Amino acid sequence: MAGYLRALCFISRCAAASLSENPAVLAPAVVYQNVQQRNYATKRIKVDQPVVEMDGDEMTRIIWEFIKEKLILSNVDVELKYYDLGLPYRDQTNDQVTIDFALATKQYNVAVKCATITPDEDRMEEFKLKNMWKSPNGTIRNILGGTVFREPIICKNIPRLVPGWTQPITIGRHAFGDQVL
Repeated sequence: MAGYLRALCFISRCAAASLSENPAVLAPAVVYQNVQQRNYATKRIKVDQPVVEMDGDEMTRIIWEFIKEKLILSNVDVELKYYDLGLPYRDQTNDQVTIDFALATKQYNVAVKCATITPDEDRMEEFKLKNMWKSPNGTIRNILGGTVFREPIICKNIPRLVPGWTQPITIGRHAFGDQVL
């Protein structure tokens, strides 16, 4: 419709210009005076339930903070339930924070988890840990009754984005130890 109105204005100005010597006839016509414009830049999406947020280790803390600030909180009005699963705090709380995070995830049904370190002997020495804590992923997975799949899940009823594509699609995920690399 807007394209039609622009074309109509252009044609009518051209026709009027050919019939008139007045340059004011060539001035652009104001067509959109009463069109209501939406301002998405100032509207934030309201989320009714809290989201459980878990901070991770090393670079993921910095990357997650940037993503959260620039992309999420500027566009979404959401209450975050924060848990620090960085290795030093897990050591300080005897890994209770991991259990608390998993229980909060179970309560609110949605969470964002950043990458964490599963300590080995070198990390124990580096962070001066009291214990070689278990993988937080395993603890969380056990509390939530989840699983890790290590082979592709193929769904015949989901259409492919590229019709006729027959080659496998591989998605790599970084992890540590016996986790998928």
